[in-house]
Amino acid sequence: MQPGLIWGCARTADGTRLIEECDEADEASFRWLHLNLADQRTLRWLERQPPLPRAINELMLSRDTHQQAIVEDGIVGLVLQDFERDFDAAQTMQIGALHIVITPDLMLTGRYHPIRSADVVKQRIAQGIDVCDGAAALGLVIGAMADGLSQLVRAVAVDIQTAEDEFLNEHLSPATRDLMAIRRRAARLHRMIGGMRAALHRLETDPDLPPLLAPVAEHHVQRLHALDADVAATQAQLRMLRDELDLQTAQRTNQNLYVLSVMSALLLPATLVTGFFGMNTGGLPFAHTIGGTLVAGVLAVAASGATWLLLRRRG
Repeated sequence: MQPGLIWGCARTADGTRLIEECDEADEASFRWLHLNLADQRTLRWLERQPPLPRAINELMLSRDTHQQAIVEDGIVGLVLQDFERDFDAAQTMQIGALHIVITPDLMLTGRYHPIRSADVVKQRIAQGIDVCDGAAALGLVIGAMADGLSQLVRAVAVDIQTAEDEFLNEHLSPATRDLMAIRRRAARLHRMIGGMRAALHRLETDPDLPPLLAPVAEHHVQRLHALDADVAATQAQLRMLRDELDLQTAQRTNQNLYVLSVMSALLLPATLVTGFFGMNTGGLPFAHTIGGTLVAGVLAVAASGATWLLLRRRG
């Protein structure tokens, strides 16, 4: 495989097929090359190709993961976020970026770290999906990203519903650490989806955007808008669950404080009686009688009982 090329495909008269070299299938009407931007040989290969506009070239090689879109001289440049994958995990929660450049007959995508959507796209192409032009290629890669994000949104929603059911039906309070992890995932998804939607919206409204790509951008802006609404609903559901948990905790705390207050009110008169008879002063009542302790105890219990009756009477 040619240095820097992770995988590629070419659209020929026989359909779309995977290729193993950057310069393979020169007769193809459209080619898509997925490159490893961390490989210095990729940079040297790009330098040998027809020059891209400066802004597009900087966008392609930038390590910035901020989602953005540029159209210059009929060439489209995009940076879209996706979750990275690792050797022992198909998907991590680490956010990476896919750099995209679309020309009339060539689409270049690149990444510095492996990302999930690129593998999904390759599998779909191997299964026979036809990539005839830049619009089909852009729709395929954004669709793969949106599908992955949609699965994660559903997973977050299921986790919240499970926690809600346990709380409402089984009276089990979810662990705060678990809820914080769900909130972190939901916030990350909201930022990714919102940023992708904003980038595609800027692309859609750019007057220099090739007409072939406009329907793709419009379609996925609407899809991402619906997906972002699902994330917002999930976050609202999580906030309601947190509010209910906080209310339950506050009620439990208030109940404990109430019990402690009642106990303090009942013990205070008894404490006053025992404190009075515990003074080392002359002439203390019952100090020299056999039943003094019993009398003091009866007075303490009577004082607490009177306090209890008074509290009951006042509600």
